[in-house]
Amino acid sequence: MSNRSVGRGEAPCPGPMLEHMNPTASTPPVLNGIGLSKSFGSTRALDAVDIAVGAGESVAVMGPSGSGKSTLLHCLANIERPDSGQVLLDGERIDQLREPDRSELRRTRFGFVFQFGQLLPELPAVENVALPLMLGGMTRREAERNARQWFAPLGLEGKEDSRPGQLSGGQAQRVAIARALVAGAQVVFADEPTGALDQTTGQEVIRMLVEVTRAQNAALVVVTHDQSVARWCDRTVQVRDGRIVRGAGPSVSGSVGAGTAGVTR
Repeated sequence: MSNRSVGRGEAPCPGPMLEHMNPTASTPPVLNGIGLSKSFGSTRALDAVDIAVGAGESVAVMGPSGSGKSTLLHCLANIERPDSGQVLLDGERIDQLREPDRSELRRTRFGFVFQFGQLLPELPAVENVALPLMLGGMTRREAERNARQWFAPLGLEGKEDSRPGQLSGGQAQRVAIARALVAGAQVVFADEPTGALDQTTGQEVIRMLVEVTRAQNAALVVVTHDQSVARWCDRTVQVRDGRIVRGAGPSVSGSVGAGTAGVTR
C-alpha cells in the first residue's frame, strides 16, 4: 500500500486553495465498501452494503437514528471491522490490517471531523492543527509553520494562539477541518459536523468543509440528519435498516446487495 504520510522533512500542501474541482465520471473511486455487514448481538447494523467514493467527491449519508449510518462510517474509516465484506483504499484492502497498521492508516491517510470538534483544550489552535504532523515526525517548528497557513483561508486569521475554549463553535469546527486535512488526508470522515451549531453557522461550516476537501482532491463522507447539510454534497445516500436505499443524488441506484448502490459519478 502506498503511504502518503507526512514524515520528517516532508511538507504537505501548504494550505487550502479553494479552486472548484468537480469529480467526473472518469474519477476512479478512492474508497470502496463492498458487501459490508456488521451485527451487534442480534441487531443487524449493516446488511451487505456497497458504496464507493471518488477523489474530490463529497457524499452525505442520511438516515433515521439506528439506521446504520454511523456504523457504515466506522467500517469505512477502519474504526470498526465489518463482520463480512471488504473496504478498499486506492484498490487495496484495508479491513484486514493488523491494529497497529490500522491506527497508522487512520493517522496518515484519513482525517476526522466530529460533532464537538474534539480539540485538545490545553493546546492553542495552531498546535491542535499541527499535532498530526508532529505525530508523523515533523519538528514542532515546521509543523506549526505548515499549520498556520491554514488559518487565513478558513477565516481563522488571528485565532492561531487561541485555546479551544476561547473559540466559537464554528471557529472550533474550522480548526478541526484544518487538523483533518493538514497532513494530506485522502478521505475525510465527518460525523454530524454541524450538529452542535446553529443553522447559520452550520451552513457556513459545511460549505467550507465541502469546498476545502474538494480543493485538496480528498474524498468526503458526511453523516448527517440535516437535509440542508446534505444539499452541499455532490450526492446523498439514504440508509435504512442497515441497507442503502435510493437517494436524492443522481449517482445512487439500485439497492444493497445488487452491487450498484453508491457508485461514483
